[in-house]
Amino acid sequence: MASAPSLAHNQNDSCQYQFRILLLGDSMVGKTSLLRRYMERCFVPSPCPTVGVEFYSKVMELPPGIKVKLQLWDTAGQERFRSITRSFYRNAVGVLFVFDMTNRRSFENIFEWYNEVTNVMEKVIFLLVGHKCDLQSINRVTLEEAEGMATSLGTRFIEASAKNDINVDLAFETIASDIYEGLKNKEFDLQEGWDGVKVIHRRTSSIRRTTQPPQEKCQC
Repeated sequence: MASAPSLAHNQNDSCQYQFRILLLGDSMVGKTSLLRRYMERCFVPSPCPTVGVEFYSKVMELPPGIKVKLQLWDTAGQERFRSITRSFYRNAVGVLFVFDMTNRRSFENIFEWYNEVTNVMEKVIFLLVGHKCDLQSINRVTLEEAEGMATSLGTRFIEASAKNDINVDLAFETIASDIYEGLKNKEFDLQEGWDGVKVIHRRTSSIRRTTQPPQEKCQC
């Protein structure tokens, strides 16, 4: 029990960056199932609906050996929690738009989610995820339609299944890689107080430099 916090602390110390990513989409499209599969390597057939927002954290390594801490925010899809969900938009750098391949309405509502986000956020990396691709016999959205929507949103499309563990890791690795590429290309304005991207080591060393001189002056 005592070793777990120490391990988490060491992982944080070794990370160069922290990315905050939201999962958005209608209720029951499987956002929580995707996260549980990614985080816990298990599938929960009918998880309880998310109330408000739930938080997950995981460290991943991107080429060439860049360690990144992902803050993954699982959001409720119900309209009554929408005001809570919106309050997290400004402090995110990435969004996974998730819809259910067997639910056409959840696919069509992606445009509404997209408009909500872009009305608040100036720069964000998107990825469109069509969940439950294992249920091909009852699909209500074609691959061509999904790819067409992704093109109109300026992003890519990935089919995934938490149940069969299809492309789940790929989805999170893809959006993390795209965020890192945007960071290298200086597409983000890393302002103080914005939590979308944090440069962990740089911020820590900066605090040490600013706190040391006042201590020396007080001793004089």
